[in-house]
Amino acid sequence: MSQTLSAEEAAAQLGVSRATLYAYVSRGLIRSEEGPAGRRHRRYRAEDVHALVGHKEARRDPARNVQEALHWGAPLLDSALTLIEDGHLYYRGEDALTLSRRASLEEVAALLWTGDREAASWLFAREVTAPAQLRFEGAPLTESFALVLAHGAAHDLGAHDLRPEAQAYTAARVLKLLFAVAQGVPAVPADVNALLHQQLASRWFKGGHGADTLRAALVLCADHELNISSFTARCVASSGANLYHAALGGLCALQGPRHGLSSGLAYELLANAETQGARTALQTTLAQHGAAVGFGHRLYPQGDPRGRELLNVCAQLSTSHPALRAARELQELSQNELGEQPNIDFGLALLGRIMGLTAGQVVALFALGRTVGWLAHALESASRQQLLRPRARYVGPRPFAAPGDT
Repeated sequence: MSQTLSAEEAAAQLGVSRATLYAYVSRGLIRSEEGPAGRRHRRYRAEDVHALVGHKEARRDPARNVQEALHWGAPLLDSALTLIEDGHLYYRGEDALTLSRRASLEEVAALLWTGDREAASWLFAREVTAPAQLRFEGAPLTESFALVLAHGAAHDLGAHDLRPEAQAYTAARVLKLLFAVAQGVPAVPADVNALLHQQLASRWFKGGHGADTLRAALVLCADHELNISSFTARCVASSGANLYHAALGGLCALQGPRHGLSSGLAYELLANAETQGARTALQTTLAQHGAAVGFGHRLYPQGDPRGRELLNVCAQLSTSHPALRAARELQELSQNELGEQPNIDFGLALLGRIMGLTAGQVVALFALGRTVGWLAHALESASRQQLLRPRARYVGPRPFAAPGDT
């Protein structure tokens, strides 16, 4: 549950009278709720009070606010997509962990894109044909994703149809095309019973085993609020670019070790721990990257719930895989000596090791799931028809005066 404050506490933190506090509530700036049963006094949402205090401080020092907001700062804009609160993750108000246990990626996509999970039945009912060249020979899957996104941006006429329903269809085409690349097939069938995670499992695993595990991982990767790749997708869409371009922008932002490639680095850490021992592997990672890749997350002080969920899923896959013991040893070391718990990157890495995936496939799996979020942010950004254009705080040399100027 969210933390709440009494009227006296809220007014004191804001430095205002109770009358002013009530005015903030009436204007929708602070949410209030009923107090404990039997009491008439209302309670006030602490997060809203803290946010309003931050806004006041920002007005007093706008330059500092701009500097801090772009580095794990306060939210830059409103969004109705994803909430991270009290150690939980929600997609449009629905618990992401609960969705990962039962919902398909198509349903989660429909929920994030339209607000209605049932829309998946018509959004994904059309067949999609991919271009003849699906992959760059020898290149990571994510680079091939970029190839197909660029092709779609240039050739899909429907991408320029700006009606909301048409845009949702385009989003579905973008996602299905990337799954076609991951499968190495020229088309994704229109059969709504052949879900994307099932199609992927049929190509990645003999006999199609592990489909439900892929589904859970994809859903947990679907969105995570204003991360760098999703914010990039929003910026691209705000310019009026189509959804292929927006997804391509998100994909480009993913290609860095501080974001999407972290799952591949966590995979390397885990593989090294299996052969070299957990302590040696962790020491090497810390020396190379200055942090325990796969552990810790600033938005989850008590631990990433997505990481925990994936570790639970992995525990059901195998009880004897060498990666499991290595993972437990790494967890113990990180918790006891660094104070950090596994995040989603570590969960994906362990899943990949147990299921026999490559590091590149693990990163691709993350990208496939997160494409749902990129498209959701792009749709929301485009609907507002406002260009995202922050200002820079110039810190370079000042212009020199021309000769003779006074």
